[in-house]
Amino acid sequence: MEKILVERTASRGIAVSPVYYYQEPDLTPDSRMICQGQAAGEEEIFRNAREKVIEELQVLAEKSEIFAAHQEIAGDFTLEEGILTKIRTEGKNAQAALQETIDEIAAIFAAMDDAYMKERAADVRDVGKRLMAGMKGIELPDLGNLDKEVIVAARDLYPSDTVKMDVSYVKGILTEEGGITSHVSIMAKSMNIPTLVGVKDILSKVQGGMMVCMDAEKGEIVLDPDEEVKKEYKARKENYEKERQILVQLRNETPVTKSGKRVFLCANVGSLEDIRQALPMNIDGIGLFRSEFLYMENDHFPTEEEQFEVYREAAKLCPMELTIRTLDIGGDKELSYFPFEKEENPFLGWRAIRISLEKREMFKEQLRAILRASAFGKVRIMFPMIISLSELKEAKALVEECKAELRREGKAFDENIETGMMMETPASVLLAEEFAKEADFFSIGTNDLTQYLLAVDRGNKKISDKYDFMHPAVLKAIRHIIAAGHSKNRKVGMCGEMAGNLKAVPALLEMGLDEFSMSAGSIDYVRKLVLAAE
Repeated sequence: MEKILVERTASRGIAVSPVYYYQEPDLTPDSRMICQGQAAGEEEIFRNAREKVIEELQVLAEKSEIFAAHQEIAGDFTLEEGILTKIRTEGKNAQAALQETIDEIAAIFAAMDDAYMKERAADVRDVGKRLMAGMKGIELPDLGNLDKEVIVAARDLYPSDTVKMDVSYVKGILTEEGGITSHVSIMAKSMNIPTLVGVKDILSKVQGGMMVCMDAEKGEIVLDPDEEVKKEYKARKENYEKERQILVQLRNETPVTKSGKRVFLCANVGSLEDIRQALPMNIDGIGLFRSEFLYMENDHFPTEEEQFEVYREAAKLCPMELTIRTLDIGGDKELSYFPFEKEENPFLGWRAIRISLEKREMFKEQLRAILRASAFGKVRIMFPMIISLSELKEAKALVEECKAELRREGKAFDENIETGMMMETPASVLLAEEFAKEADFFSIGTNDLTQYLLAVDRGNKKISDKYDFMHPAVLKAIRHIIAAGHSKNRKVGMCGEMAGNLKAVPALLEMGLDEFSMSAGSIDYVRKLVLAAE
């Protein structure tokens, strides 16, 4: 018997079942070089595989919109161009060209600081895995064929693996890789499958059929437990299921503290599918819609119409509140079709609102699309990385300019649409009172705010222990922002990871935070804390 403690809970829950060892097929690409006369044949191999994969994804997209995004990746011009260039000019065979191109695109996402964005690398690799299997003529394993209760142990799982799982049989998931904001983690939460990710060397410690107990909430795994331990975990599981039922019932309760303060519980999303996953939690709205996905999953700057269609659908899905953050690229978020100059300190460089205000026509296309979508729900515009009143006023002036254009064109929009800002820089904290006079609302971005206030790179493992959003300086800054916003009757929310941290919630409630926006899987637990708070 061995007990393992891990930190990365992707989906809470408890399971006691034997292991199903998920064995991935060998998808190592052929390493041979080709001559010029063989290029056309290799291109044909790629195109045939892609055509088949797109057809498969079209079927899966009917079950989950995640696969609609995968379809776009498979048909993406950047992917195709990268592969064909390597075949034609570098003498690479189709398999090698595919692997290198997938690695390059996935690396762009993996290098990002934002955890949600970082995990999109897995979606790129999922598509790459499908294409490679098609080229090699290999049938991928199907978790839909399981016929007994198991805990799946794998190096990593992709959405195309997870979507086929039957919750009657898959009682838990353990992976060596992956992250808590991956689409697999999101899907596991929606299916209430206990999931622990990033469990170091787990595959070397388990075998197929080995009995395992796991408590994903506490981050505990017990390998080959004795009867007494199994009995303990089964009792825990029973208690957990009862608590889950209570939490589900609490979704019908309006989140109000005992003293009568109404607290708004919202979700952070990056796609329409994310909104659909969050709606069953009885949310008050979307506190953060990451619009950069429309740019990053494209091969060109998305047009006004392309953006409008997505924002309109989002507003229809969630008419109570939809806060769209304007384009937040730069720093760790790059575009394949728009080269950024190399910067010494990209997180302190040309990013977010600085790019938007410089590329005004691009910015106006996004603002016009958001404004037009506001005719279909309570849409709000949120500007990222503001450090001066002049930036905020300039951004608001462009909104008014777009309004005037839409009026002349006879296109509907909400004349009273709110414009707010992220509070994520030391400058925004120090100028909070002045900003409260200009912004209709604040949303505290604790991820960047903590990093900037403490001068700690949250991606640097050597100093990761110093990255602490419960640091007194961070808490003092948050209290100041809330007080400044309330002094002008502004609603103050939070959309950073801290908003869904159960240890931080009581302190934030005491400070008077109005809105908590978080991953959908945390909403039930935060609601319970709100209802219990004084």
